[in-house]
Amino acid sequence: MGWRHLQGDIDVPYLTERGSFREVLLLDRLRAAIRRINLDEVGRPWLDEARINEAVSILERLGAAKLMEANQIATDLLLRGTTVAGDPTRHGGREQTVRFIDFDHPECNDFLAINQFRADPPWATGESDFCVPDAVLFVNGIPLVVVECKSPAATDPLAEAIEQLLRYSNQREWVEEDEGIERLFHYNQIMVATWFYGARAAAVGASAEQYVEWKDTAPVPMAQVAAELGVERQSAQQILVAGVLRPAHLLDIVRNFTLFKQDAGKTVKIVGRYQQFRAVHAALHRLQTGQTRLQTGDQDGRGGIIWHTQGSGKSLTMVFLVRKLRTLPDLRRFKVVVVTDRQDLEKQLSQTAALTGETVRKATSIEKLKELLAEPGADLVFAMIQKYQGQESALRMRDLEEEGRPFGSEELFPVLNESPDMLVRR
Repeated sequence: MGWRHLQGDIDVPYLTERGSFREVLLLDRLRAAIRRINLDEVGRPWLDEARINEAVSILERLGAAKLMEANQIATDLLLRGTTVAGDPTRHGGREQTVRFIDFDHPECNDFLAINQFRADPPWATGESDFCVPDAVLFVNGIPLVVVECKSPAATDPLAEAIEQLLRYSNQREWVEEDEGIERLFHYNQIMVATWFYGARAAAVGASAEQYVEWKDTAPVPMAQVAAELGVERQSAQQILVAGVLRPAHLLDIVRNFTLFKQDAGKTVKIVGRYQQFRAVHAALHRLQTGQTRLQTGDQDGRGGIIWHTQGSGKSLTMVFLVRKLRTLPDLRRFKVVVVTDRQDLEKQLSQTAALTGETVRKATSIEKLKELLAEPGADLVFAMIQKYQGQESALRMRDLEEEGRPFGSEELFPVLNESPDMLVRR
Protein backbone atom coordinates (compact mmCIF):
# COMPACT_ATOMS: atom_id res chain seq x y z
CA MET A 1 0.00 0.00 0.00
CA GLY A 2 3.04 2.27 0.12
CA TRP A 3 3.98 2.36 3.81
CA ARG A 4 7.22 1.15 5.36
CA HIS A 5 6.93 -0.48 8.79
CA LEU A 6 9.11 0.08 11.84
CA GLN A 7 8.70 -2.04 14.95
CA GLY A 8 8.06 0.09 18.02
CA ASP A 9 9.92 -0.16 21.31
CA ILE A 10 8.82 1.08 24.73
CA ASP A 11 12.28 0.99 26.32
CA VAL A 12 14.75 2.60 23.90
CA PRO A 13 13.65 5.83 22.13
CA TYR A 14 16.32 5.77 19.41
CA LEU A 15 14.82 2.52 18.05
CA THR A 16 11.89 4.69 16.94
CA GLU A 17 14.25 7.42 15.68
CA ARG A 18 13.92 9.77 18.65
CA GLY A 19 16.21 11.11 21.31
CA SER A 20 13.45 11.06 23.91
CA PHE A 21 10.01 9.52 24.28
CA ARG A 22 8.67 13.06 24.73
CA GLU A 23 9.45 13.82 21.10
CA VAL A 24 6.59 13.19 18.67
CA LEU A 25 8.27 14.33 15.44
CA LEU A 26 10.87 12.10 13.77
CA LEU A 27 13.29 14.96 13.30
CA ASP A 28 15.90 13.26 11.11
CA ARG A 29 13.22 12.13 8.65
CA LEU A 30 11.61 15.56 8.73
CA ARG A 31 14.87 17.36 7.99
CA ALA A 32 15.74 14.93 5.19
CA ALA A 33 12.29 15.37 3.61
CA ILE A 34 12.44 19.17 3.80
CA ARG A 35 15.79 19.12 2.02
CA ARG A 36 14.58 16.63 -0.60
CA ILE A 37 11.22 18.14 -1.61
CA ASN A 38 12.20 21.83 -1.65
CA LEU A 39 14.10 22.34 -4.89
CA ASP A 40 15.33 25.35 -6.82
CA GLU A 41 14.31 26.26 -10.37
CA VAL A 42 16.60 23.62 -11.89
CA GLY A 43 15.49 20.85 -9.55
CA ARG A 44 18.32 20.92 -6.99
CA PRO A 45 18.05 21.06 -3.17
CA TRP A 46 19.02 24.53 -1.95
CA LEU A 47 18.16 24.67 1.75
CA ASP A 48 21.09 24.71 4.17
CA GLU A 49 21.03 23.36 7.72
CA ALA A 50 20.21 26.73 9.27
CA ARG A 51 17.13 27.26 7.10
CA ILE A 52 15.98 23.66 7.58
CA ASN A 53 16.31 24.00 11.35
CA GLU A 54 14.37 27.27 11.23
CA ALA A 55 11.49 25.58 9.39
CA VAL A 56 11.53 22.62 11.79
CA SER A 57 11.47 24.99 14.76
CA ILE A 58 8.37 26.73 13.39
CA LEU A 59 6.59 23.38 13.06
CA GLU A 60 7.65 22.33 16.57
CA ARG A 61 6.63 25.56 18.34
CA LEU A 62 3.02 26.11 17.37
CA GLY A 63 2.31 28.76 19.99
CA ALA A 64 -1.15 27.55 20.98
CA ALA A 65 -2.27 26.24 24.35
CA LYS A 66 -5.39 24.36 23.23
CA LEU A 67 -5.40 21.21 21.13
CA MET A 68 -7.76 22.32 18.37
CA GLU A 69 -6.06 25.69 17.92
CA ALA A 70 -2.66 24.00 17.76
CA ASN A 71 -4.01 21.46 15.28
CA GLN A 72 -5.37 24.21 13.05
CA ILE A 73 -2.03 26.04 13.06
CA ALA A 74 -0.16 22.81 12.32
CA THR A 75 -2.56 21.84 9.53
CA ASP A 76 -2.16 25.25 7.94
CA LEU A 77 1.63 24.83 8.04
CA LEU A 78 1.33 21.41 6.43
CA LEU A 79 -0.85 22.83 3.64
CA ARG A 80 0.89 26.14 3.01
CA GLY A 81 4.40 25.63 4.35
CA THR A 82 6.37 28.37 6.05
CA THR A 83 8.82 31.03 4.87
CA VAL A 84 12.53 31.46 5.44
CA ALA A 85 15.05 33.96 4.10
CA GLY A 86 16.04 33.15 0.54
CA ASP A 87 19.56 32.56 -0.66
CA PRO A 88 21.17 35.96 -1.44
CA THR A 89 22.59 34.66 -4.73
CA ARG A 90 19.59 32.69 -5.96
CA HIS A 91 16.74 34.75 -4.57
CA GLY A 92 18.24 38.14 -3.82
CA GLY A 93 17.37 37.61 -0.16
CA ARG A 94 13.62 37.36 -0.88
CA GLU A 95 11.69 35.06 1.44
CA GLN A 96 11.02 31.58 0.07
CA THR A 97 8.31 29.07 0.93
CA VAL A 98 9.46 25.85 2.56
CA ARG A 99 7.09 22.90 2.23
CA PHE A 100 6.81 20.10 4.77
CA ILE A 101 4.82 17.80 2.44
CA ASP A 102 4.82 17.53 -1.36
CA PHE A 103 1.11 17.21 -2.09
CA ASP A 104 1.57 17.39 -5.86
CA HIS A 105 3.93 14.40 -5.94
CA PRO A 106 2.90 11.93 -3.20
CA GLU A 107 5.66 9.53 -4.24
CA CYS A 108 8.29 12.07 -3.18
CA ASN A 109 7.27 11.85 0.47
CA ASP A 110 8.33 9.40 3.16
CA PHE A 111 5.58 7.14 4.58
CA LEU A 112 6.35 5.24 7.78
CA ALA A 113 4.10 3.23 10.12
CA ILE A 114 5.29 2.52 13.67
CA ASN A 115 3.37 0.12 15.88
CA GLN A 116 3.39 0.33 19.69
CA PHE A 117 4.59 3.94 19.58
CA ARG A 118 5.45 5.06 23.09
CA ALA A 119 4.92 8.74 23.86
CA ASP A 120 5.49 10.35 27.26
CA PRO A 121 3.36 13.31 28.39
CA PRO A 122 5.13 16.38 29.84
CA TRP A 123 4.06 15.49 33.37
CA ALA A 124 5.37 11.91 33.25
CA THR A 125 7.59 11.05 36.22
CA GLY A 126 7.82 7.26 36.23
CA GLU A 127 8.24 4.29 33.95
CA SER A 128 4.49 3.71 33.80
CA ASP A 129 3.39 7.29 33.06
CA PHE A 130 3.27 6.92 29.30
CA CYS A 131 0.87 6.09 26.47
CA VAL A 132 1.36 3.56 23.70
CA PRO A 133 -0.94 4.02 20.67
CA ASP A 134 -1.15 0.80 18.68
CA ALA A 135 0.02 2.44 15.46
CA VAL A 136 1.09 5.90 14.35
CA LEU A 137 1.51 6.80 10.67
CA PHE A 138 4.13 9.41 9.80
CA VAL A 139 4.49 11.42 6.61
CA ASN A 140 7.97 12.94 6.40
CA GLY A 141 8.38 12.28 10.10
CA ILE A 142 5.11 14.07 11.02
CA PRO A 143 2.45 11.99 12.86
CA LEU A 144 -0.69 12.37 10.74
CA VAL A 145 -2.67 9.27 11.74
CA VAL A 146 -3.17 7.52 15.08
CA VAL A 147 -4.72 4.04 15.09
CA GLU A 148 -6.10 2.16 18.07
CA CYS A 149 -6.82 -1.55 17.63
CA LYS A 150 -8.95 -3.73 19.89
CA SER A 151 -9.65 -7.42 20.06
CA PRO A 152 -12.97 -8.52 18.54
CA ALA A 153 -13.42 -10.55 21.73
CA ALA A 154 -13.84 -7.35 23.74
CA THR A 155 -17.33 -6.53 24.97
CA ASP A 156 -17.51 -3.40 22.81
CA PRO A 157 -14.27 -3.06 20.83
CA LEU A 158 -15.34 0.08 18.95
CA ALA A 159 -16.27 1.96 22.11
CA GLU A 160 -13.05 0.86 23.82
CA ALA A 161 -10.88 1.97 20.90
CA ILE A 162 -12.55 5.38 20.67
CA GLU A 163 -12.33 5.81 24.45
CA GLN A 164 -8.61 5.14 24.26
CA LEU A 165 -8.14 7.72 21.49
CA LEU A 166 -10.10 10.30 23.47
CA ARG A 167 -7.93 9.60 26.52
CA TYR A 168 -4.69 9.86 24.58
CA SER A 169 -5.76 13.21 23.09
CA ASN A 170 -7.10 14.67 26.37
CA GLN A 171 -10.60 14.85 24.91
CA ARG A 172 -12.52 13.13 27.71
CA GLU A 173 -14.28 16.24 28.96
CA TRP A 174 -15.46 14.56 32.15
CA VAL A 175 -11.84 14.02 33.26
CA GLU A 176 -10.44 17.18 34.85
CA GLU A 177 -6.72 16.39 34.80
CA ASP A 178 -4.50 15.90 31.76
CA GLU A 179 -4.12 12.22 31.08
CA GLY A 180 -2.83 11.95 27.54
CA ILE A 181 -0.15 12.90 25.04
CA GLU A 182 -1.88 15.89 23.53
CA ARG A 183 1.20 17.04 21.63
CA LEU A 184 1.07 13.92 19.44
CA PHE A 185 -2.33 15.10 18.19
CA HIS A 186 -1.24 18.63 17.32
CA TYR A 187 -0.38 17.29 13.86
CA ASN A 188 -3.11 14.65 13.60
CA GLN A 189 -5.31 14.46 10.52
CA ILE A 190 -7.14 11.14 10.98
CA MET A 191 -8.08 9.08 14.04
CA VAL A 192 -8.85 5.40 13.41
CA ALA A 193 -10.59 3.00 15.79
CA THR A 194 -10.49 -0.57 14.55
CA TRP A 195 -10.99 -4.20 15.47
CA PHE A 196 -10.81 -7.34 13.37
CA TYR A 197 -14.26 -7.01 11.80
CA GLY A 198 -14.64 -3.26 11.50
CA ALA A 199 -13.10 0.20 11.50
CA ARG A 200 -14.22 3.80 11.98
CA ALA A 201 -12.44 7.09 11.33
CA ALA A 202 -12.88 10.69 12.46
CA ALA A 203 -11.10 14.00 12.84
CA VAL A 204 -9.31 14.89 16.05
CA GLY A 205 -11.79 16.38 18.51
CA ALA A 206 -14.66 14.23 17.23
CA SER A 207 -17.11 12.64 19.63
CA ALA A 208 -17.68 8.88 19.64
CA GLU A 209 -20.82 9.33 17.54
CA GLN A 210 -18.83 11.07 14.79
CA TYR A 211 -16.60 8.08 14.05
CA VAL A 212 -17.87 6.65 10.75
CA GLU A 213 -17.21 3.80 8.37
CA TRP A 214 -15.42 4.31 5.07
CA LYS A 215 -17.38 2.08 2.70
CA ASP A 216 -15.57 2.49 -0.61
CA THR A 217 -12.04 2.48 -1.98
CA ALA A 218 -12.84 4.95 -4.79
CA PRO A 219 -11.34 6.27 -6.94
CA VAL A 220 -9.42 2.97 -6.91
CA PRO A 221 -11.93 0.20 -7.83
CA MET A 222 -12.83 -2.30 -5.12
CA ALA A 223 -11.87 -5.15 -7.46
CA GLN A 224 -8.37 -3.74 -7.83
CA VAL A 225 -7.96 -3.52 -4.06
CA ALA A 226 -9.19 -7.10 -3.66
CA ALA A 227 -6.60 -8.23 -6.19
CA GLU A 228 -3.86 -6.29 -4.38
CA LEU A 229 -4.79 -7.97 -1.11
CA GLY A 230 -5.35 -11.40 -2.64
CA VAL A 231 -8.89 -11.69 -1.26
CA GLU A 232 -12.31 -12.11 -2.82
CA ARG A 233 -14.05 -9.71 -0.47
CA GLN A 234 -12.53 -6.98 1.68
CA SER A 235 -13.33 -6.49 5.33
CA ALA A 236 -14.46 -3.09 6.63
CA GLN A 237 -10.97 -2.67 8.05
CA GLN A 238 -9.32 -3.36 4.68
CA ILE A 239 -11.70 -0.99 2.89
CA LEU A 240 -10.91 1.86 5.29
CA VAL A 241 -7.18 1.29 4.98
CA ALA A 242 -7.35 1.19 1.18
CA GLY A 243 -9.79 4.09 0.94
CA VAL A 244 -8.26 6.47 3.49
CA LEU A 245 -4.69 5.41 4.22
CA ARG A 246 -3.39 4.72 0.72
CA PRO A 247 -0.70 7.45 0.61
CA ALA A 248 -2.17 9.42 -2.31
CA HIS A 249 -5.66 9.27 -0.76
CA LEU A 250 -4.45 10.39 2.66
CA LEU A 251 -2.65 13.42 1.23
CA ASP A 252 -5.70 14.23 -0.90
CA ILE A 253 -7.96 14.11 2.17
CA VAL A 254 -5.61 16.34 4.15
CA ARG A 255 -5.27 18.86 1.33
CA ASN A 256 -8.78 19.02 -0.10
CA PHE A 257 -11.25 17.34 2.26
CA THR A 258 -10.30 18.84 5.62
CA LEU A 259 -11.45 22.15 7.05
CA PHE A 260 -12.04 24.02 10.29
CA LYS A 261 -15.03 26.07 11.36
CA GLN A 262 -16.30 27.82 14.46
CA ASP A 263 -19.32 26.27 16.16
CA ALA A 264 -20.72 27.91 19.30
CA GLY A 265 -17.35 29.50 20.00
CA LYS A 266 -15.41 26.25 19.59
CA THR A 267 -13.01 25.25 16.84
CA VAL A 268 -14.30 22.17 15.04
CA LYS A 269 -12.37 20.09 12.53
CA ILE A 270 -14.22 18.40 9.67
CA VAL A 271 -12.96 15.59 7.47
CA GLY A 272 -14.95 14.55 4.41
CA ARG A 273 -16.81 11.25 4.34
CA TYR A 274 -16.35 8.49 1.79
CA GLN A 275 -19.42 9.46 -0.26
CA GLN A 276 -18.14 13.04 -0.57
CA PHE A 277 -14.65 11.85 -1.52
CA ARG A 278 -16.15 9.49 -4.11
CA ALA A 279 -18.56 12.08 -5.52
CA VAL A 280 -15.88 14.75 -5.93
CA HIS A 281 -13.56 12.35 -7.73
CA ALA A 282 -16.38 11.20 -10.02
CA ALA A 283 -17.28 14.81 -10.84
CA LEU A 284 -13.67 15.68 -11.57
CA HIS A 285 -13.30 12.65 -13.83
CA ARG A 286 -16.38 13.80 -15.77
CA LEU A 287 -14.99 17.33 -16.07
CA GLN A 288 -11.63 16.06 -17.27
CA THR A 289 -12.88 13.45 -19.74
CA GLY A 290 -16.28 14.74 -20.92
CA GLN A 291 -16.59 16.67 -24.16
CA THR A 292 -17.82 20.24 -24.39
CA ARG A 293 -20.84 21.31 -26.42
CA LEU A 294 -18.49 22.76 -29.03
CA GLN A 295 -16.82 19.36 -29.39
CA THR A 296 -20.03 17.33 -29.62
CA GLY A 297 -22.13 19.89 -31.46
CA ASP A 298 -24.97 19.04 -29.10
CA GLN A 299 -24.92 18.35 -25.36
CA ASP A 300 -22.11 19.14 -22.97
CA GLY A 301 -20.85 15.80 -21.70
CA ARG A 302 -19.32 17.12 -18.50
CA GLY A 303 -22.48 17.51 -16.43
CA GLY A 304 -24.09 15.16 -13.96
CA ILE A 305 -26.16 14.74 -10.81
CA ILE A 306 -24.84 13.98 -7.34
CA TRP A 307 -27.60 12.40 -5.29
CA HIS A 308 -27.67 13.54 -1.67
CA THR A 309 -30.13 12.89 1.12
CA GLN A 310 -31.12 15.78 3.36
CA GLY A 311 -28.43 16.61 5.90
CA SER A 312 -25.80 14.43 4.24
CA GLY A 313 -23.36 17.26 3.59
CA LYS A 314 -24.02 18.51 0.06
CA SER A 315 -22.76 21.98 0.96
CA LEU A 316 -19.47 20.52 2.13
CA THR A 317 -19.25 18.40 -1.02
CA MET A 318 -19.36 21.65 -2.98
CA VAL A 319 -16.57 23.10 -0.82
CA PHE A 320 -14.40 20.02 -1.28
CA LEU A 321 -15.01 20.06 -5.04
CA VAL A 322 -13.98 23.71 -5.38
CA ARG A 323 -10.89 23.19 -3.24
CA LYS A 324 -9.74 20.23 -5.30
CA LEU A 325 -10.54 22.03 -8.57
CA ARG A 326 -8.06 24.74 -7.63
CA THR A 327 -5.23 22.22 -7.19
CA LEU A 328 -5.54 20.67 -10.66
CA PRO A 329 -3.71 22.52 -13.46
CA ASP A 330 -6.30 21.61 -16.11
CA LEU A 331 -9.30 22.63 -13.97
CA ARG A 332 -8.17 25.45 -11.67
CA ARG A 333 -9.17 28.08 -14.26
CA PHE A 334 -12.91 27.21 -13.97
CA LYS A 335 -15.46 29.83 -12.96
CA VAL A 336 -17.80 28.17 -10.45
CA VAL A 337 -21.41 29.38 -10.40
CA VAL A 338 -23.70 28.23 -7.57
CA VAL A 339 -27.43 28.68 -8.26
CA THR A 340 -29.94 28.47 -5.40
CA ASP A 341 -33.69 28.97 -5.14
CA ARG A 342 -34.05 30.27 -1.57
CA GLN A 343 -32.51 33.17 0.30
CA ASP A 344 -31.86 31.12 3.44
CA LEU A 345 -30.16 28.42 1.35
CA GLU A 346 -28.05 31.03 -0.43
CA LYS A 347 -26.91 32.40 2.92
CA GLN A 348 -26.13 28.93 4.27
CA LEU A 349 -24.25 27.82 1.15
CA SER A 350 -22.27 31.04 0.81
CA GLN A 351 -21.16 30.82 4.45
CA THR A 352 -20.04 27.23 3.90
CA ALA A 353 -18.40 28.14 0.59
CA ALA A 354 -16.27 30.71 2.38
CA LEU A 355 -14.47 27.72 3.91
CA THR A 356 -12.86 27.14 0.50
CA GLY A 357 -10.69 30.16 1.24
CA GLU A 358 -11.98 31.93 -1.87
CA THR A 359 -13.88 35.19 -1.96
CA VAL A 360 -17.57 34.45 -2.53
CA ARG A 361 -19.10 36.92 -4.99
CA LYS A 362 -22.87 37.38 -4.63
CA ALA A 363 -25.04 38.71 -7.42
CA THR A 364 -27.47 41.16 -5.83
CA SER A 365 -29.29 41.97 -9.06
CA ILE A 366 -29.75 40.69 -12.61
CA GLU A 367 -27.32 43.27 -13.94
CA LYS A 368 -24.73 42.38 -11.33
CA LEU A 369 -25.15 38.71 -12.18
CA LYS A 370 -24.59 39.43 -15.87
CA GLU A 371 -21.48 41.40 -14.97
CA LEU A 372 -20.05 38.61 -12.82
CA LEU A 373 -20.80 35.92 -15.38
CA ALA A 374 -19.25 37.95 -18.19
CA GLU A 375 -15.98 38.51 -16.36
CA PRO A 376 -13.18 36.16 -17.41
CA GLY A 377 -11.19 34.21 -14.86
CA ALA A 378 -11.64 31.71 -12.05
CA ASP A 379 -13.90 32.82 -9.22
CA LEU A 380 -16.88 31.67 -7.15
CA VAL A 381 -20.24 33.29 -7.95
CA PHE A 382 -23.54 32.86 -6.09
CA ALA A 383 -26.92 33.64 -7.64
CA MET A 384 -30.56 32.98 -6.83
CA ILE A 385 -32.57 31.45 -9.65
CA GLN A 386 -35.13 34.25 -9.34
CA LYS A 387 -32.49 36.59 -10.73
CA TYR A 388 -32.81 34.72 -14.02
CA GLN A 389 -36.58 34.97 -13.89
CA GLY A 390 -37.39 38.55 -13.11
CA GLN A 391 -40.78 40.09 -13.72
CA GLU A 392 -39.91 41.04 -17.30
CA SER A 393 -38.86 37.49 -18.20
CA ALA A 394 -41.94 36.03 -16.55
CA LEU A 395 -44.21 38.32 -18.57
CA ARG A 396 -42.40 37.46 -21.78
CA MET A 397 -42.80 33.75 -21.06
CA ARG A 398 -46.56 34.31 -20.67
CA ASP A 399 -46.71 36.20 -23.98
CA LEU A 400 -44.89 33.40 -25.79
CA GLU A 401 -47.25 30.81 -24.33
CA GLU A 402 -50.27 32.82 -25.47
CA GLU A 403 -48.78 33.04 -28.97
CA GLY A 404 -48.20 29.28 -29.00
CA ARG A 405 -44.44 29.72 -29.33
CA PRO A 406 -42.05 27.75 -27.09
CA PHE A 407 -39.98 29.56 -24.52
CA GLY A 408 -36.53 29.94 -26.01
CA SER A 409 -37.77 30.53 -29.56
CA GLU A 410 -36.23 33.95 -29.30
CA GLU A 411 -33.14 35.02 -27.42
CA LEU A 412 -34.27 36.43 -24.10
CA PHE A 413 -30.80 36.22 -22.59
CA PRO A 414 -27.66 37.37 -24.36
CA VAL A 415 -24.50 35.27 -24.43
CA LEU A 416 -22.39 36.57 -21.55
CA ASN A 417 -19.41 34.25 -21.57
CA GLU A 418 -18.36 31.73 -24.21
CA SER A 419 -15.67 30.08 -22.11
CA PRO A 420 -16.09 26.30 -21.75
CA ASP A 421 -14.45 26.54 -18.32
CA MET A 422 -17.56 27.17 -16.25
CA LEU A 423 -19.02 24.88 -13.62
CA VAL A 424 -22.65 25.53 -12.63
CA ARG A 425 -23.88 23.92 -9.42
CA ARG A 426 -27.60 23.82 -8.59
